[in-house]
Amino acid sequence: MSLDVTLQTDPESFGADATDEARRQVEICNACRYCEGYCAVFPAITRQKVFASGDITQLANLCHNCRGCYYACQYTEPHEFALNLPKALAEVRTESWDRLAWPGGLSETFQKNGVALAGALVAGFAAMFLAIAALPGGGEGFYAYIGHAGMVAIFAPAFLLPLAAMAVSLRRYWREVGGTSVTWGDIRAAGASAGRLKNLSGGQGQGCNFEEGDRYTDKRRHLHQLVLYGFLLCFASTSSGTVLHYLFGIEAPYAWYALPKLLGVPGGLMLTVGALGLAWLKTKADPELGVPDVKGGQMGFVLLLAFVGLSGLVLYAATGTGAVPLLLALHLGGVLAFFLLIPYSKMAHGFYRFAALVRDAQIVRGGT
Repeated sequence: MSLDVTLQTDPESFGADATDEARRQVEICNACRYCEGYCAVFPAITRQKVFASGDITQLANLCHNCRGCYYACQYTEPHEFALNLPKALAEVRTESWDRLAWPGGLSETFQKNGVALAGALVAGFAAMFLAIAALPGGGEGFYAYIGHAGMVAIFAPAFLLPLAAMAVSLRRYWREVGGTSVTWGDIRAAGASAGRLKNLSGGQGQGCNFEEGDRYTDKRRHLHQLVLYGFLLCFASTSSGTVLHYLFGIEAPYAWYALPKLLGVPGGLMLTVGALGLAWLKTKADPELGVPDVKGGQMGFVLLLAFVGLSGLVLYAATGTGAVPLLLALHLGGVLAFFLLIPYSKMAHGFYRFAALVRDAQIVRGGT
C-alpha cells in the first residue's frame, strides 16, 4: 500500500508543540485510513480535512492508547513520516489535562510526580490520625473511633470541592472542543461505549496491543472493567449507607448481608485486583508509545486505587480487633487523598474521556 500525499514529514519543523505534531500525524492518517475500524478516533479523523487545535484535543481524549494502530502502521520509523500516533495523542491529552485543570499547576505536579502523589497519601494518613485523636466517636463500629459528624465534616467537602473543580475543567474542555447542548441520546451512546470499553476492543474485537507488542490481548480491557465496576460498586455501597442512615435511620455498623456490605466487598475485591493488574501491565508496556514523563504519576495513582480497595477489605476483615483504629486511619487517609486528587491525577482521564465520547456522539448524529 502506498500513500501519495504532499505533507511536511519532518517532525522537528513543527518545534516542540505537541498539538502541531499530532496534527501532522493525524493528517497522514486521514490520507491513509488503513486503521479506520480500530476505534472511535479513526472514524472521527475521516469526518474532516482540516483540524483546529480543539479538534486535536478532542481526538487526543477520545484515544484510549490501546496502541493497535501503531503496530498496524507502515509509516512508523524508520519511514520518513515517523508516525507514532499513540505517543502524539498521549502528549496532547496529558497537556490538555494540565492546561484545563482548575486551579492551575496542581495537575502537572501530580500527573508527573509519583513522589508528590505519595506525599499526598502520607498527608492523608496524618490528617486522619489527627482527626481520630481530635474527634473521638461515641457510637458503634467505626464510629467508636471517629464520630459520624466528624466524618461528614471531613469527607463532604473533600469529595464535593474536587468535583466542582473537575466541573470547571470539563466546562473549559467543552468550550475548546466546540461541544453543543447535550441530549440524553448523547449520554446513552457515550455510556454504552464507556460501559463496554468498546475502544479497547481493537479493530475486530480482539483487544489491544498495550502490553504485548504486535500481539492482541483483552487483558487491559478486562482489568479496566474490573476497576470501573469495582469503583462503581464501592461508590454505590457508600451511597446506600448514606440512604440507610438519613432516610431510614439505620446506622452503621451493617451486617454482612446488608446492602452496603453486599456492594462494598465485591467492589473492593474488583477494584484491588483490577488496579494491581493494571499496574503489572504498565511494567510491560513500551514507554515510548505514551508519555514517559508521567509514568511515575500514573503508576502512583493506580497503586493508590489498589491501596484504597485493599485497605477497605482488610479493615472489614479486622472488625472487632484492636487493629481497627490503625487500619481505619490508613484506609480513610487513602480515601481522603484519592478524593482530593480527583481533578489532578490520572483519575481525571475518566471524566475527559467520557466528555470526548459525548462530543463524538454529537458529531455522529450530525451535531456541530
